Amino acid sequence: MPAFSSSYLLLQLVLLISLFYFGSAARSLAETSDQTQQPILFQYHNGPLLTGKISINLIWYGKFKPSQRAIVSDFITSLSTSSPSTNQPSVATWWKSIEKYYHLSNAKKTSSLSLSLGNQILDESYSLGKSLSVGKHIKQLAAKGGQSNAINVVLTSSDVLIDGFCSSKCGTHGSSKSSLIRGKSSKFAYIWVGNSETQCPGQCAWPFHQPIYGPQSPPLVAPNNDVGLDGMIINLASLLAGTVTNPFGNGFYQGPKEAPLEAASACPGVYAKGAYPGYAGDLLVDATTGASYNANGLNGKKYLLPALFDPSTSSCATLV
Repeated sequence: MPAFSSSYLLLQLVLLISLFYFGSAARSLAETSDQTQQPILFQYHNGPLLTGKISINLIWYGKFKPSQRAIVSDFITSLSTSSPSTNQPSVATWWKSIEKYYHLSNAKKTSSLSLSLGNQILDESYSLGKSLSVGKHIKQLAAKGGQSNAINVVLTSSDVLIDGFCSSKCGTHGSSKSSLIRGKSSKFAYIWVGNSETQCPGQCAWPFHQPIYGPQSPPLVAPNNDVGLDGMIINLASLLAGTVTNPFGNGFYQGPKEAPLEAASACPGVYAKGAYPGYAGDLLVDATTGASYNANGLNGKKYLLPALFDPSTSSCATLV
């Protein structure tokens, strides 16, 4: 009996030591796991942000109806806080949150940004053909707009093929050297967005079209009754946010410089509170049309805009 008691006590001691050891190991593993899975911090890389009065010039490449051009031009005009929509939430309210990036930059004096609709250039004759490259043709088209204090936006119609469109991107932004102005050359920012309606709406116009992969849910009704153009607005809004906060590749972003996550692309698929993969969130619904939206614009327009990464809270912020 004493031998059994001794063995029992010894066994208990071994178990206690084992539990302590494995508990410590588990904590160490959990701590290591937490450290390796920490999200990449959104960083400012000390480069310039776009400031001052900036004109947004639209270069329409291919066939677009006047009503389609109005969807985009009204969106651009709605960004300005000088003439905001009286209906809330508004496009201007969404854009105003970009100011947080300017407050967090290392500039000695916080500079303001004011956007306005500039010139609109129509190229309905497909002057460069219907198969274009971003590196050559899009830059060439973007150069048709103003090259000083401007963002030149190239919008391609649904019958224009762009290298990488659908397979890896729905649009892009970048910068290019301007022509000599008073003997000096500078950089100007540009954006390209394609109409995906006939090529890949499941990739570039979700949630207004059934997704190609991932969780399946019924498509939402587009607020302007145009799946292609409403999808373009989502991508244009995202790229516009990235352009002003990371115009030359050394502003605000997280991850690798070659494939950065920027102000809007850091919050993919999030449009309202309650969003999860395959679900855009608890959006507003127009009682008459049944269309889903989260922002009011000028001239009675409604839009769906992406969530923006809030650098002060390190979270994705939505309008609704």
